Amino acid sequence: MILIKNGYIKPMVGADLPNGCVLLGDDGKILQVAPSIDAPANCTVIDAEGRLVTPGCIDAHCHIGLDNQAVGWEGMDYNEIVDPVTPQMRAIDSIYPQDEAFPNALQGGVTTACTGPGSANVVGGTFVAIKLYGKRIDDMILKYPIAMKCAFGENPKRCYGQGGKKAPMTRMGVAAILRETLFKAKRYAEDKAAGKNPPFDMKMEAMQPVIEGKIPLKCHAHRADDILTSIRIAKEFGVGLTLDHCTDGAIIADELAKEGYPAFVGPTFGSKSKIELSNKSFTTPAILHKAGVNISIITDSPVIPLESLAMCAGMAADAGLDMEEAWHAITINPARAIGIADRVGSLEAGKDGDVVIWTANPLTTVSAKAYTTIVDGKIVYQQ
Repeated sequence: MILIKNGYIKPMVGADLPNGCVLLGDDGKILQVAPSIDAPANCTVIDAEGRLVTPGCIDAHCHIGLDNQAVGWEGMDYNEIVDPVTPQMRAIDSIYPQDEAFPNALQGGVTTACTGPGSANVVGGTFVAIKLYGKRIDDMILKYPIAMKCAFGENPKRCYGQGGKKAPMTRMGVAAILRETLFKAKRYAEDKAAGKNPPFDMKMEAMQPVIEGKIPLKCHAHRADDILTSIRIAKEFGVGLTLDHCTDGAIIADELAKEGYPAFVGPTFGSKSKIELSNKSFTTPAILHKAGVNISIITDSPVIPLESLAMCAGMAADAGLDMEEAWHAITINPARAIGIADRVGSLEAGKDGDVVIWTANPLTTVSAKAYTTIVDGKIVYQQ
């Protein structure tokens, strides 16, 4: 058991405890969050000495473990650029837990990430929610599958249509390929339900959780028209959807608020590396939030290192996002949006013991990092 005492507890649900305690059980779960807790026998006691204590941060969209840039081409395992439709690709078969990005993320207070294939393909494969500590991916999975990746705009056009190689060459082509895939998946499901026993198709099997409403489409879309096309298609087929990147979100914030889909905003720090990023701004999260859109802030790691997630939230706060909402955007909001809030995202009894004690508030102090990081009730990083 671990008792954290004398901390400024920010649980993300309910009021902060300016001088409180968090008790973690031997099973790795949070037992109690309270102003005062007596230390049980044989308990490890950590005196936070007034430091900020929060749940571990969560990135709702990144490629950690699949895009291991430190080892060059050999580590680039996140895009199967041979076919614009590859739903049968599984993130868990490419994740390399020994990549240095994992301990770096833990030092930056990030304990959970939703990671998966890149955006080369119109349909790229399944994402997974994982804890960022462990040796074997099978033991790190929090939830799988969690979403089916699909992509709009420049990326699939560039990877296939540039130079007239093959479809998609246009945004019409991207939308048509996604629609065709969903039509086939729906027909495949109907045939199976009717006892027609269609020939086994691994692509269509992989799409069944989407058609059945068990997992959403995770739509890479920067430009306003691409965002709205993803919504149009999702509504046509009655499937779930998250709006990933949502760079032009501020332009259509009122429309997105009407639709009610969660927006994962980022990566925002850095250069505008392609045309569809022309409206990239840290003001976007505030505008979307004020309009009524549920927002999370993402790094798209390795585009932005995962350990900089809290810094990005701080920059959004500096650009107008309410400070409390900035914290929610990297904790409870992504947990709820990707369906793992029963396990992580807040400090509550019964949830996983993922806790960060900070050297300073990372949303206001650039040099701040984790003083202690705990995952599933185990200390995995300590200064």
